[in-house]
Amino acid sequence: MMPQMIIGIAGGSGSGKTLFANDLIKHFSKNQISQVSLDNYYLPLDVQVKDEQGVENFDLPEAIDHHRLYSDLIKLKSGIPIELMEYNFNQKKVKPKKLIIQPCPVIIIEGLFVFYYPKLSKILDVKIFLEAPEDVMLKRRLERDSHHRGYTIDEVVYQFERHALPAYKKYILPLKNQADILISNHHDFDEPLALICDDIRQHLNNSI
Repeated sequence: MMPQMIIGIAGGSGSGKTLFANDLIKHFSKNQISQVSLDNYYLPLDVQVKDEQGVENFDLPEAIDHHRLYSDLIKLKSGIPIELMEYNFNQKKVKPKKLIIQPCPVIIIEGLFVFYYPKLSKILDVKIFLEAPEDVMLKRRLERDSHHRGYTIDEVVYQFERHALPAYKKYILPLKNQADILISNHHDFDEPLALICDDIRQHLNNSI
């Protein structure tokens, strides 16, 4: 097993974390890089914290089973594959898929609170933070959640204003200064993507 490079990608909802991670892995083979999404570690709906209106708040650190997430990353570091069910954002008509993630020389973990949990943060070799203006994040969340996750526009706006934005300001944005790489994702991220790909290639070449 090659020495791993573990890359953490954090940022607010709609900042482009998943898109960036997906674009990154396209430049490498499935034997070189594996991806772990924090979304797949959401705790069951019935244990999620509800706000004063009785709406589940998925934008809190305690919404995530971070103990299992950390345990799974340690397994990957040890060369052991992990299995989990893909999170379907509580869409009853969508059947969750079983995911099998193989250990690779490079492991990407992306999600809202990747920098927040101390044990997880300590094992990250590279920390990438994506930020975007609030209006851009809301626009992207509207396009994503209303078109692909079955939420109404009112529900998306409510969750962004009451849950996502306060969580971003309280739990995520204050950790921006921990990042090794800061990406202002207003339009695209081609240049930083190319630079990070170069770093990964160097790591892979040095590990041979």
